[in-house]
Amino acid sequence: MLFNSLEYLFFLPTVFILYWFVFQKNLKIQNLLLLSSSYIFYGWWDWRFLSLIILSTLVDYFLGLKIHGSVDKKSKRFYLWVSILFNLGLLGFFKYFNFFIDSWIDLLSTFGYEHQSTWTLKVILPVGISFYTFQTMSYSLDVYFKKLKPTKDFISFASFVSFFPQLVAGPIERASNLLPQALNTRVFKYEQGVQGLRLILWGMFKKVVVADSLSWRVDYCFDKYQALDGGSLLLGLIYFSFQIYCDFSGYSDIAIGTAKLFGIELKSNFKFPYFSRNIAEFWRRWHISLSTWFRDYLYIPLGGSKRGKWLSIRNIFIIFIVSGFWHGANWTFIIWGLIHAMLYLPLFLRGENRKYTTSIVAEDKWLPNLKELLQMGVTFLLVMISWVFFRSESMNSAFIYLLKMILEIGMPSTNRSGVVFVFLLLIFDWSMRKNEKTPLNFSNVYIRRFSYIILGYVIIAHFQFIDLTQFLYFQF
Repeated sequence: MLFNSLEYLFFLPTVFILYWFVFQKNLKIQNLLLLSSSYIFYGWWDWRFLSLIILSTLVDYFLGLKIHGSVDKKSKRFYLWVSILFNLGLLGFFKYFNFFIDSWIDLLSTFGYEHQSTWTLKVILPVGISFYTFQTMSYSLDVYFKKLKPTKDFISFASFVSFFPQLVAGPIERASNLLPQALNTRVFKYEQGVQGLRLILWGMFKKVVVADSLSWRVDYCFDKYQALDGGSLLLGLIYFSFQIYCDFSGYSDIAIGTAKLFGIELKSNFKFPYFSRNIAEFWRRWHISLSTWFRDYLYIPLGGSKRGKWLSIRNIFIIFIVSGFWHGANWTFIIWGLIHAMLYLPLFLRGENRKYTTSIVAEDKWLPNLKELLQMGVTFLLVMISWVFFRSESMNSAFIYLLKMILEIGMPSTNRSGVVFVFLLLIFDWSMRKNEKTPLNFSNVYIRRFSYIILGYVIIAHFQFIDLTQFLYFQF
């Protein structure tokens, strides 16, 4: 079920009414409602994949209890590795099996051994598997490292794993944040509900109006790149940079806003990343739930930056390459991660990777100064170039796209109207850059209400004229 679908338009109010007006006084039934609603929401795509998420839930629920109940460290470590191998095995089979087989065949062919693969399977990638496997795995890890006590309330645990707003595309939640909220009584708060609706409205605008309007323009440029001029390819790349941002951050906004309607707070996933002043700041603002997951469960266990310079460099490359591979079973994603590792490394070596950890650009001003403007421009340019590999279907097409874009640069000959959506998004984002969780919260009540009306009208208009597309991150 899509957030931007008519089915969801009926689904959400129905669950909301039952949750607050019918089962308000019974926490167990509320959680059971959330669980059953989440399974309906997920099973709307393909009910057969419900067995995977149920199996993942059961395995990590019981393994969490086993880890906590084991007296010796050896047994704890054994059950932890069962959890890790199960989740990674599940993810690896459905997402990476064909990639490894095909890569092996390609490697053999370089040595002159031609072989037709008989092992490649027509495996359908289950929606959200990259997200919920990481979510359940973090539960086992937190229990092992004594950051969390396991729960015996299976319904609450299953609700945490499958909570429908963030189930299929994040944010990737930690049990330490979401599980206590599932276990404790929730109270409806008017202000929280208003904040939720604003986030949903803003997220829908980013997805339906900006991302979907740019989608066909991006597809055209990347499908016809060999026939287009460099200016059009540059414009197509700019469009993709904002398409993927609006698509994914729009989903996160809707997810966080929807959770608020049910009295549940999710963590931020995007904090205006294109206003970053270096690559390190970009990664503190882009897909925060994933980058912090890799930091806490991969980078730090590997030693982080505390075991010498060379091991730190190794860990940086590992975390970025793994992050790239997490996004997709293609060498293009690995190269994308490698590029970001190489961009991050100079900042680390100069000790500037922890710069801009708390401040925002032009914090107390309307406009950035020249230095900040140049910093944002350079950072965006570097991020944008890396997106070529993320979007392209192969390494060869990515390099051709880049070469044509650079060597044949000029005024774009097509698709220039999409610039309007980019500027509109930038203006709104800039005005709200101080707090990503309170969009459209203008101090003037008339401006605030006017923005609701305008955005609502534009969204409804685009429902009629734009073919609605799935969220990009569903494929990851």
